[in-house]
Amino acid sequence: MQINRFPGNPLLRPADLKPSEPDVVVECVLNPGAFRYRDRIGLVLRVAEKPRTDDRTAVAVWRDPERGYVQLRVDRDDPELDFSDPRVFTYRNRCYLSTISHLLVAWSDDGGRTFVPDYSLRLFPATTHETYGIEDCRVQEIDGVYHLTYTAVSEFGVAGGHCTTTDWKHFSERDLILPPHNKDIALFPRRVNGLYYCFHRPSGLGLGGNFLWLAESPDLRHWGNHRCVAVTRPGSWDSERLGAGCAPIETPEGWLELYHGSDGKSYRLGLMLFDRNDPAKLLARSTEPIMSPIEGVETNGFYGNCIFTNGQVLDGDRILMYYGAADTVVCGAELSLRELLASLR
Repeated sequence: MQINRFPGNPLLRPADLKPSEPDVVVECVLNPGAFRYRDRIGLVLRVAEKPRTDDRTAVAVWRDPERGYVQLRVDRDDPELDFSDPRVFTYRNRCYLSTISHLLVAWSDDGGRTFVPDYSLRLFPATTHETYGIEDCRVQEIDGVYHLTYTAVSEFGVAGGHCTTTDWKHFSERDLILPPHNKDIALFPRRVNGLYYCFHRPSGLGLGGNFLWLAESPDLRHWGNHRCVAVTRPGSWDSERLGAGCAPIETPEGWLELYHGSDGKSYRLGLMLFDRNDPAKLLARSTEPIMSPIEGVETNGFYGNCIFTNGQVLDGDRILMYYGAADTVVCGAELSLRELLASLR
């Protein structure tokens, strides 16, 4: 199976973007949702920013709905600080993020190979459930309405957010459709047996794990009949966690899902195939990953050895897949739908 990475990778770097405020810097651009709108391909980028600082200080930042950005600065020698993970730190038994993310739309007029940010389309954290950021947006068009599902992060936990647009100028009010702790919400492109479906990834402490779940809804707002449909595999490349990537693709053989898996050392991509009429029924699954971090931009960065996708555009047999590399830059690759299905037989 051939994975054709775009020769122009990375498509977008932090240095390519303007920060949203003068006193912050863009640390990462990653994990874009992807969609077609009229004659253009769009990406909904996750832009992670942090305040300007030095190596001696840990800084947390969040966005208060009334006050805007708020900062906490802590000396890294403070004994009450745990800064062992570059993405988060704990201070006085409270968890903070080292960056805060918002969403930014970028457009391509050359078939999805180069993208120009549209700074009039920034979506900032706006509710009490988004104060630590909004992340990893997936986009699914259903009956002319574009549904954005994303990760809403706050001191109350990580939850599943949702809003809609029809024109990419005006957006509905945001709401939570799944409570903490949950993420990786990927909507199916149509009803199945009269109901809408989505994949999601709840997780917690103790029993269970970071598994793939399925839910159904009559209206894309109220979700129920949650079922676990795939679990991690001990000793495998997806032994620690897994979750949905892009929206599932409908094929004559079933619903094809690109998913991410991790063994704690590397994030890779694999495939699952689900029954067309019963999306809870798993028919096939990759034994080996179809794509692993091998390029320099995929192995080295803010969080190295990581490929994470939640955006794709389908054009016949061709899949244009967009992904975050090392949690730092945005890249693209071209895959063959026919070859992906053949790999599962």
